[in-house]
Amino acid sequence: MSESAETVKMMLPEEELDRRIRELGKEISEEFAGESVYLIGVLRGAAFFTCELAKRITIPVTIDFMSTSSYGSGTESSGEVVVKHDVEIPVEGRNIIICEDIIDSGNTLHFLLKLFRDRKAKTVKLCAMLDKPDRREVDVKVDYTGFTIPDEFVVGYGLDYDQKYRNLPYIGVVEF
Repeated sequence: MSESAETVKMMLPEEELDRRIRELGKEISEEFAGESVYLIGVLRGAAFFTCELAKRITIPVTIDFMSTSSYGSGTESSGEVVVKHDVEIPVEGRNIIICEDIIDSGNTLHFLLKLFRDRKAKTVKLCAMLDKPDRREVDVKVDYTGFTIPDEFVVGYGLDYDQKYRNLPYIGVVEF
């Protein structure tokens, strides 16, 4: 197996991610005080973030994951989103928080927000570890944002490049 031609430069250290996730957990706990929330992580990238966020929420939490796919050529999304693995617990009447690792085009999240509203969730909120507004193709309201970042290719903390680097405890920029 040949060595990778890319390198990874740190953008957001683990301590900064941890601090911000604690703040998001506190904000969600306060907003939904006396209620419960249903966190739905979008696989695979949001698995790390969803679990870390759940640990910092002080009200009752249910966690589930779903997998979606945007068909298109390689790195370009066609905008058509297909659910490959759906949640197992009904969402009707629940406070839903969709957890995403990174929002760029907004196509998948636009689809998911509508899907859960159509399924009669009590509330549907969006929580993203990273937001890249420069890449937005459709308007989506991000209710809880970890960090707004420039349009760079990032990895770590669940984000990958060719299935590598998900396990990095920080967010890094891939340099080719």
